[in-house]
Amino acid sequence: MNHFRTDRLTAERLNESHLADLVALHLDPEVSRYLGGVRSAETTKAYLATNMAHWDRHGFGLWTLQTKDGAFAGRAGLRHILVDDIDEIEILYAFKREFWGRGFASETATALTDIGLSHLKLPSLIGIVNVANAASRRVLERSNYLLERSTNRKGEDVVIYRKRR
Repeated sequence: MNHFRTDRLTAERLNESHLADLVALHLDPEVSRYLGGVRSAETTKAYLATNMAHWDRHGFGLWTLQTKDGAFAGRAGLRHILVDDIDEIEILYAFKREFWGRGFASETATALTDIGLSHLKLPSLIGIVNVANAASRRVLERSNYLLERSTNRKGEDVVIYRKRR
């Protein structure tokens, strides 16, 4: 599933041509505040390579998101992640600031959840959210993810939400 669409966005499988957009996204301190901090161009290049390899290994991963007029809006996807030594599939999304508060994250979360649970037949998906990120918590709650537990990841207090098939 290299592409998908929502009402207002088109998604394309992550590839090398997306590096400049990802670098700009990851250099924004507000966008990166809950993503582990600002990432250098070199770190983002490694992130891109890791996530392209995820696609090759698992047949799914991250997509870039564009508006109907072709503007880069952000990135989102599904990926394997170890949480307390358990292999989970995480739903994730990040948008440029100009797209915040317009429902794009909820629209994307709905599409990703459908892809993961209905198309890929995964047993469940999780969302990992910094406890202070109220907006992202609301997105998952609106998408019927249930708060499962609190934990600490990489020195940050986070909550884990889950939705089962």
